[in-house]
Order: sequence, then C-alpha cells, then structure tokens
Amino acid sequence: MFYRPEHGHGLPHNPFNAIVTPRPIGWISTRSKDGRENLAPYSFFNAVAYVPPQVMFASTSAKEDRHMGKDSVANIDETGVFCVNIVEYEMRDKMNVSSGPYDQDTDEFALAGIERVACETIDCSRVAGAPASLECKLTQIVKLPGEANYTVFGEVTGVHMRDDCLTDGIFDVLKFNPLARMGYRDYTVVRERFSLTRPGE
Repeated sequence: MFYRPEHGHGLPHNPFNAIVTPRPIGWISTRSKDGRENLAPYSFFNAVAYVPPQVMFASTSAKEDRHMGKDSVANIDETGVFCVNIVEYEMRDKMNVSSGPYDQDTDEFALAGIERVACETIDCSRVAGAPASLECKLTQIVKLPGEANYTVFGEVTGVHMRDDCLTDGIFDVLKFNPLARMGYRDYTVVRERFSLTRPGE
C-alpha cells in the first residue's frame, strides 16, 4: 500500500502514529504565571542533545481557552520552564487520567491523585516518585505547519533519579518498566533489553 497524506489513506484510522512507534512519553508538568498547576502526557517527545542536555516535545491539538494550543505550551510560553516526568508502567492509569482535554483551571495532579513535589532549579512542580524527572528551561518554541502544531525545546537544568532505579551506577529502566505509546489507543512497556557494540568500539 502507498498513499499521499494530502489525498488520505482510506483506512478506518490514521496509520501514521502507528508507524513511528514505540514513542517515549514525556509527562510534562508546568505552572502558569498565576500559579495554576498542569500535568499532561505527550508522546511526540525525546532527548535531542547531550551537551548541554536538551529535550523536546510537540503539542498537536488546540484548546479554545488557551493561546498556542494546549495548556502546557501556553504555560511554558509564559514562564519559560517545564519539567519532564518519566512514566512507569505502574502509573499508566494516572497518566491516562491526566491526558483529558480539561479547562485551564483543572489541576491534573489533584484530579488523578498524583503527589507533587517542588523542583529544585525551576519554579514548577514535578511528579513525586517518578523514576526520573528532568527540570528544563525553555530554549525555543517552534511553530510547525498545521493549525496547532508546536514543538517545545528545553535545556535540562536539573535531573532527578529515583534511588531504586540505579544499579551499580547505571540508570536501570527494567527496575521501573517505561511506558511507551504505540498507535491508536495502544501502549507498550519495556521489559527486555539487549546490547550491541558499535563498529570500532
């Protein structure tokens, strides 16, 4: 099968986000300039550089009550900071609750029963007990083609790692099993790993 996106795919559901998979989930916590807390998952998320460490996530839908699409992007545009919380399998249901299209006054931490704790380097909350959290300062927001597509880039200014996720000095993802997004309504979980040595190493 071949299709041109501008002509449509003719399938019951869009296959695009099932092709680029699995995708890590960035559980983005932000705080508005007037102090409202927000927490939302984004599966267009990844690390993009080592030195200095940098991450990105993309928001692709709009809300009538906020500029720049979603609450997360609007808050980051206002304050210049955000935190990426890593989602473990055990938190899948709470993460899902926080994904709803709530109004800007809704505190997803409270709605989903998620404990919060203050960040160290930025004025924002993070998910208490997350396997890892990355405190970030905004470097740029890029408007992408499409009505409500924005990509947010940030430099990591603080890193939290849960102590039980460290094994002999290595951050061990099998200690918490990261959740990842597949297509449609599907997710997957990391339970296995293997190593490869690069040519020349």
